[in-house]
Amino acid sequence: MNDLNTILFNIAQSLPGFLLAIVTHEAAHAWMANKFGDPTAKNAGRLTLNPAAHYDPWGTIFFPLLAAVTNFAMIGWARPVPIEIRNFKKIRSGIFWVSFAGPLSNLILGTLSALILAVIATKVSPDWGYYRISIRMLQYSVFINFILAFFNLIPLPPLDGSKMVSSFLKGQALYKYENFARYTPVIFIMVMALSFMGIHTLSYVLMPAQMIANYLMFTFVGLFGGIV
Repeated sequence: MNDLNTILFNIAQSLPGFLLAIVTHEAAHAWMANKFGDPTAKNAGRLTLNPAAHYDPWGTIFFPLLAAVTNFAMIGWARPVPIEIRNFKKIRSGIFWVSFAGPLSNLILGTLSALILAVIATKVSPDWGYYRISIRMLQYSVFINFILAFFNLIPLPPLDGSKMVSSFLKGQALYKYENFARYTPVIFIMVMALSFMGIHTLSYVLMPAQMIANYLMFTFVGLFGGIV
């Protein structure tokens, strides 16, 4: 167990990027659904960046705090927005773009975070009192956004990637793919069990997200003429 100062420091550097990532993800789903003719999420008050409208007791409070207490950066999820695909003007296009909107928003937000980080790292004096914590917060924002995007793009039901794939399927192929959803909990349990055994399968799957996040940060910093 870490001391209170360490826990509070973990929360301080992780919380802004974490909340912005998960809230933007769900708000993007709601925004795109409304564009395709489904106001369900909007009418439910989910077309907002207010964290209170999106919080999930487990994903937004319990797991992130558990991570902070155990010396990890905060990670979790927000409550999924309600979607009624029958309201879509174009159902297949609607399913694809509404599903992709969440990960896409995280890719954009992660890129913007990397850009702001580069500006601070190269144009702001290290003597500034909030220099180090700002860099740490932005680094975390870059990583959590890219990891959240890549994780949700995994084509396993009910993740966003699976819905994007299903928008291209019809008939028996669609039925078999959606039926595969019942195996998803077993797959995740196996991944967690392997992690406890020291085989970090999910880390390998998400490695491209970490590599791209690092590449963006160093590329932007290089463009502005400095190093992190």
